[in-house]
Parts: sequence; structure tokens; C-alpha cells
Amino acid sequence: MAAGYGAVAMGRHEPPWGERCGDGYGNGMGIGRRVSLPFAGRAEAGEMLAEMLVDAGLADPVVLALPRGGVAVAAPVAARLCAPLEVLVTRKIGHPLQPELGLGAVAEGGEPVFDAALLARLRMRPEDLTPVVERERRELARRVTAYRGDRTPPVLTGRDVVIVDDGLATGGTARAALRAVRKVRPRRLVLAVPVGSPQTVTALRDEADEVVILAAPPGFHAVGQWYRDFEQLTDEDVLRLLRRRTDGGSAV
Repeated sequence: MAAGYGAVAMGRHEPPWGERCGDGYGNGMGIGRRVSLPFAGRAEAGEMLAEMLVDAGLADPVVLALPRGGVAVAAPVAARLCAPLEVLVTRKIGHPLQPELGLGAVAEGGEPVFDAALLARLRMRPEDLTPVVERERRELARRVTAYRGDRTPPVLTGRDVVIVDDGLATGGTARAALRAVRKVRPRRLVLAVPVGSPQTVTALRDEADEVVILAAPPGFHAVGQWYRDFEQLTDEDVLRLLRRRTDGGSAV
């Protein structure tokens, strides 16, 4: 990936946190266990998601979190899988006059991915969004520097890659992330989220080798409605979680 993810295969390695990986995670919730919504918070959702992934046959996995909220979900997942945790930064591409209206997204190392149907309804072309894309690329680069610094990102080619977010609404950023990672030829590409829109989950199954999800409830309107605590994370929260995983401490 252009932003620094390697494109050559990497052999099996020992995670920097050694035997401490997995300690304190897992509450006996297997794949068949009924999920009670809403989740208490992202950490609980991540622990439950980890229990679904631990028996998925992942080989030498690496966990990529979509910041900010996805990092809090991904930290217990990476701990349970004894896998490296890294961020994969994405940015929504909004309407120039209504930024909250997502028309696409871009991920580090990838090209912008647009919602073609929505652009057609709005009688817009991708070229009309060039200034927005350039602005979001600048912010994306700032966040990559802020979150990763001079840390070398993990090599993804030939490995099982698990992309984690805190939920799927429109799926725009997840789609951009999946396409960016697919370019570097992972052995297996998994999208793992606690909750999502049923329609979005179905639409993204063609983008990933597997979509792992705890719940896709009817009446889905927004990710936050399925968490009791959905406080927005800060950059410092993201850095704290990443440091704890790198240093071998608890992620929560």
C-alpha cells in the first residue's frame, strides 16, 4: 500500500507482547451464543467479536482497526488472537455543501471509492469532488503520522488480515479499506464488526472473503444506537490503545 504497508510475504513471527497476548480476554461467549443488544461499550463488543474469530482458522493474522472507534473494538480482538494491532486510516468523502452526506471514502494506500448510485441521483461526477478528496487525503496523511509516527506497519501480503470497525452503517469506509488491502494480496481478507445494517452487510460480502458480525438487527439506523456507551474517541484514546497493545498491557 502506498502509505507504507509492505507488499511481500512475511513469515510467522512472535508478537512483541509475547505470552501475555490473550490474557484477560474471552468470557466463554462462543459463536452460537445469543447476543444481547445494546452492547455495554466497544470493549465488550470487541471481546465478543474475538470469541467468534478465535476458532476461524486464521493463519498469522494481523488486525487492522479503522479509527477512531474501531480501535477500541480491535484491541481485545488482537489480544485474543495474539496478533499485531495497527490502524488503517480512512476518511469519508462528503458532499461539498453537506459534509455529513457521504458520497464515498478513501483509505490509506487506496483510491477513492464512490457511491455511484448516489452520485447519479445527485447528478454529480467524481471530478466534482476533487477538492473534497484532496482535503480528506491531507487529513488522512495527518492522522497516519499522528497514529503511527515512525512505526513500521506490518506486511500484509500472504497473511490473513482482519479489518475491524465498531459497526457498519453505509459501509463506505469499510469498502474503501477492503479494496485498499486487497491490492496487496492478503491470503485471506476478513471484515469483522459487532453490528451492522443488514443491507450493508450483504453488500460487502463481495468485497471480503468473509464478513464476521455479531448482529445485523432490523430497524438499523445508526451504529451508536446499539451501544449504551458510544462516546467518541479522541486521537489520544487511539494512541493509548495502540501503546498498550505494543507494550503488552491490557487494552481496556
